[in-house]
Amino acid sequence: MSIATHQIKIIPIPINLIKIKINYLIGKIIFKAEIIMGNGNMSDNTEKKETFKDELKRIFSLSGDSASNEEIRTRLLDGGQVTGTNMCVLVCAMVIASVGLNVSSTAVIIGAMLISPLMGSILASAYASISSDYPLLRKHITGFAIQIAISVTAASLYFFFSPVKEPTVELLARTSPNFFDVLIAFFGGLAGIIGQTRQDKTNTVIPGVAIATALMPPLCTCGYSIANGRWDMLLGAGYLFLINTYFIFMSAGIILSVLKIPKMRELTEKEWKFRRFRMIVNTIIIIIPSIMAVYFMMQ
Repeated sequence: MSIATHQIKIIPIPINLIKIKINYLIGKIIFKAEIIMGNGNMSDNTEKKETFKDELKRIFSLSGDSASNEEIRTRLLDGGQVTGTNMCVLVCAMVIASVGLNVSSTAVIIGAMLISPLMGSILASAYASISSDYPLLRKHITGFAIQIAISVTAASLYFFFSPVKEPTVELLARTSPNFFDVLIAFFGGLAGIIGQTRQDKTNTVIPGVAIATALMPPLCTCGYSIANGRWDMLLGAGYLFLINTYFIFMSAGIILSVLKIPKMRELTEKEWKFRRFRMIVNTIIIIIPSIMAVYFMMQ
């Protein structure tokens, strides 16, 4: 009985080829590991960026401590009411401010600005505009015009009978508005409307805004100009009052839009484009003289 035997030939593999193959596999493993680690780092960086962005949004959020829409509406519209009480306070504030300007007393002028109800009408008009309540807007604009007429009349009567006829430093300071007054009015308006829309009713923002934006002194200066025939001063003081009024109105409208105040009706795309175009044009027209004033001031 014979047993068949088979011989198996072993083909030798070169050592260099084995080394190349091992190095290739090691390199491939390292490459994949780097990709995985790289994706992990990218994911961590993305999370960090998103976290930082969310943190900034949280810090500067206006909705966290915002009052309800009903409370904001009530607060702003009540502040813009043209009532007997407001009119009496307005006349008192105008006389106090006129005396302060006439005798160049800064403390008296500040006191008059603190009790003036003029800013309430501007904020109420801004609310009516953003909420697309045009009858309400006409009502508050009319009330604001009446307040202006009464203020200028009261100041004119005071300066007409005042024995001090020469313009003081405080009066002259309200006749040369420039771009810095635009910045004060705009950021003062932002601070004012933010303070008025908070849950905390005891905030101290409004008094500071009333002092910074200075609605009363320019109107008093207009009264002085009319009483004494100083039409050159009338133009400058009137322009300063226009700057303060317009940019407080605009900044208030921006914040109310951010807070998404309910609208009486939604604007069409055409209406929205027209409103935006008109706002841009009005802003440019009002701001150009103030920029020119800064230019000539720096010469």
